[in-house]
Amino acid sequence: MSNDNQSTYLQENRRYWNSVADWWAPRGEAAWQRREPVWGIWGVPESEVQLLPTSMQGLNAVELGCGTGYVGAWMARRGAVVTGIDLSERQLETARRLEADHGLGVTFVHGNAEATPFADASFDFAISEYGAALWCDPYLWLREASRILKPDGRLVFWTQHPFAYVTAPQDGSLSTERLERPYFGLRMMDWTAAAEDPGGMEFTLPLSGWFEALTAAGFVVERLLEPQAPATGPDEAFFVSRRWAQAYPSELAFVAHKPG
Repeated sequence: MSNDNQSTYLQENRRYWNSVADWWAPRGEAAWQRREPVWGIWGVPESEVQLLPTSMQGLNAVELGCGTGYVGAWMARRGAVVTGIDLSERQLETARRLEADHGLGVTFVHGNAEATPFADASFDFAISEYGAALWCDPYLWLREASRILKPDGRLVFWTQHPFAYVTAPQDGSLSTERLERPYFGLRMMDWTAAAEDPGGMEFTLPLSGWFEALTAAGFVVERLLEPQAPATGPDEAFFVSRRWAQAYPSELAFVAHKPG
């Protein structure tokens, strides 16, 4: 991808997340108060997916695209020393306010997860829940995650499933049971002109593409999860209905490590 396109999506996503920061603030407040994590748009319990070590005592952890910082709060309560990085100043305002309220010692940095200011081999654990995993180019942010992780460091990320995108209409309405776009060649999804709930510029890959990008960045995949929406809960989340997401995969998560 050219530098011009890279600049365009970073600028657009920064603008978008600054514009919706007030809407996300109360959701961040509620998530900071949770003692046990829940993941993704359907709130899948940590007990079902086990993405975080039970104890993170002594681990240096980084959240890539941290938003309001609640994942960092969950890791800090498990003993980790946590740093979050995000491109949106307004999201970080909320994160820093909530850190001041809760006093967990999480540090927040304004920056781009594709090119962080962190030194090589700085962290034991890296995570992204709908942060860099969705809003950054996977071939760039995964390489950067590998650079800043120590040997034997672990990477966890949770994002939209490519199947949700191939069935998502161009106007931004709910995913259908029809194929709306090709699966092969998936990479950047531009929602800036969507008629319904216009958004930013998101990234996804075919499943084989995710494995390719992870391998190219030096990771070994341990687990791939395709969580199903629960039987009860909200009728829809963003452009996916719960009924649809009980039949088809709307989200995915990877657990990988950087060999020592």
